[in-house]
Amino acid sequence: MHEHDKLSPAGTVMLAVITILVLLLIFYMLAKFLESAYMLRFKKPPLVHFYPFPKKLAPYAVYILEDEFRFYRELDVRHRKYFQHRIHRFLKRYTFAAREGLEITDEMKLKVAATWVMLTFGLRKYLTDMFEVVVLYPDVYRSAGSDNYHYAEYNPGVKAVVFSWKHFEAGLDFKANNVNLGLHEFAHVVHSGAKRQGFGAAGALYVDTFDKIMAYANEPDNMRHIVAAKYFRHYAFKNPHEFIAVVLEYYFETPKEFREKLPQLYAMVGTLINYRQAA
Repeated sequence: MHEHDKLSPAGTVMLAVITILVLLLIFYMLAKFLESAYMLRFKKPPLVHFYPFPKKLAPYAVYILEDEFRFYRELDVRHRKYFQHRIHRFLKRYTFAAREGLEITDEMKLKVAATWVMLTFGLRKYLTDMFEVVVLYPDVYRSAGSDNYHYAEYNPGVKAVVFSWKHFEAGLDFKANNVNLGLHEFAHVVHSGAKRQGFGAAGALYVDTFDKIMAYANEPDNMRHIVAAKYFRHYAFKNPHEFIAVVLEYYFETPKEFREKLPQLYAMVGTLINYRQAA
């Protein structure tokens, strides 16, 4: 090698940087390939929770979770920490907006966040850009989009999820008979996000499992069995989007009864969101 062929110090640094970037890209592509292969084989992501420095909630918030969310009470100590961390991240990520004089409290924000975290607890990518703001009305409201009165809605055009607080909170009561407004509307968000690849590899698994669920439900014998169970409310049969939203409400509200009455569908829903309810 001639003297003039040697790289300058700046050139050496640049070559090292390019080499590192190429290696990182190769590692990333290999990791994505292995993840996809794992999910194809086992129908679940290889890793869901990894938080080197998990955030904790204030004692009052933990008390509310323990008192009002059976889902949280049934988690072990480790997963309760993960649940708290995800709520903390949700509250940092999304904004809340009040309408018609409603005063939004920290407790209200906590309950909305906990509902979202509960629904997405089996997904590694649980924060999405499918919405940016949660809008709360005190009661039923006139929707700007349809000019009709609503209890809740998901408006992807303005990236907003809207709730009547009165009806959202009523849905948290176990006596609400499987009607959980928060789970229902957030289920629409997850469904839309998965269809648009907004939840990473888990979204692809969701879409695949959703198609299998609908194929199962559309079989005449299976549909007769579902209807004969007299379990889901009639609104579930309006269309596929409402079917899956209602099914997810029941999955979290009365998992034991769901598994007893419709075990095959119950198992498929567990794969859909990568979470097996304690039943």
